[in-house]
Formats: sequence, C-alpha cells, structure tokens
Amino acid sequence: MAVDIFIPTLHTFAMNNIFTGSCGALRFRIVPKVEMLTAKEVDMENSSIYAQFWHGVFCYEKSRMEGEATFPMSEEGRLALKQWLEAQV
Repeated sequence: MAVDIFIPTLHTFAMNNIFTGSCGALRFRIVPKVEMLTAKEVDMENSSIYAQFWHGVFCYEKSRMEGEATFPMSEEGRLALKQWLEAQV
C-alpha cells in the first residue's frame, strides 16, 4: 500500500514555520533554516529544510531520533523530503 505523507508548501517553510507530523508509528519534525536576501525576501537558494524522524508514541522531546537529513528549500527538495519520510514508514 502506498503511503502519502502531507508536507506543507514551501511558503510555510519560508515563513520559518516548524512542522510536525505522523504516519502510523512514524513521527517527524521539519525545521526550516531560512536565509534572508532583504528584510522581506527569502534567499531560497541558500535556505534549507532540516528533518528528523522517530518511531513510537512519545513526543519529540521524549524520543530518540532515528534519522535526520537536510534538503534544499526548493520544490525538488520538498518532494525529496516527502519521499525520504515515506520510505521510513
């Protein structure tokens, strides 16, 4: 059965929003690392998206991370992050 994990749009990450989610026993946390060109313009080329995952019932603070990866802040990076997480289920 194919897994389809929801990952927010790039705009969500460009606004420096952290995203957490789950799929079955898989839990994950995604944190953007945003670089700014100006006070209002994000430098997408130098920004990235950092993700960690674990399995279990406990929250992030009470769990041991099983994997981590950093992806470019681009649509390709967002899709690679989605595929990477879906492979962990």
